[in-house]
Amino acid sequence: MFADRKDAGLQLAAALKQLHLELPVVLAIPRGGVPVGFEIARALEAPLDIIVARKLGAPGQHELGLGAIVDGDHPQSVLNEEIIRELDVPPEYLQREMENELKEIRRRQQTYRKGRAPVDVKGRTVILVDDGIATGGSIRAALRGVRRMGPQKVVLAVPVAPSDTIESLRGEADQIVCLESPEFFLAIGEFYEDFSQTSDEEVIALLEAAHRRQAQPPSPPTGKERRPPSP
Repeated sequence: MFADRKDAGLQLAAALKQLHLELPVVLAIPRGGVPVGFEIARALEAPLDIIVARKLGAPGQHELGLGAIVDGDHPQSVLNEEIIRELDVPPEYLQREMENELKEIRRRQQTYRKGRAPVDVKGRTVILVDDGIATGGSIRAALRGVRRMGPQKVVLAVPVAPSDTIESLRGEADQIVCLESPEFFLAIGEFYEDFSQTSDEEVIALLEAAHRRQAQPPSPPTGKERRPPSP
């Protein structure tokens, strides 16, 4: 469906333009969501920033998620209580896992932002972007974290996600824009021709480019504008 993340971002941007969103700001989930979000932010002439969500891994099998956590003024977590009960995960393990992931979240924020302050989203329309969704745990935590920042509206924008996952997230966002929501879904990468891993260096470069673009003053008049006739 998509050549690469840039192509996915351009297609999402075209769909989002039709919504005429007020005061948009794009929050992308690193790393793969940033190339997608960059194209959206450029097309909508909106600021681009990140929101970092991390999976909470199970004891001895970290790929199995117990939930997810996102940082902010008040860290927000979403837990899979069923898996936690099945594995009989000790509360102290869960607390330690949250603390470790929060440290990693803050490290990534500092690395990616290079000392810049987070974009203020209060009263604005936040467009939360990733390169795709599988189960939705991290996105759910990110959506709840965004809500606590005081935006006027929250729009979830993703190129592809399973149809049942999209339905489960409808109560978390004011609006969802998902270009492809197949019923049968194996992995996000199957919908991309190029789904190679996004590097930290690429994330940093895109965020800096977006920041420079927003910091540029409006272009001065060229002198060729049409002027009213002299009286």
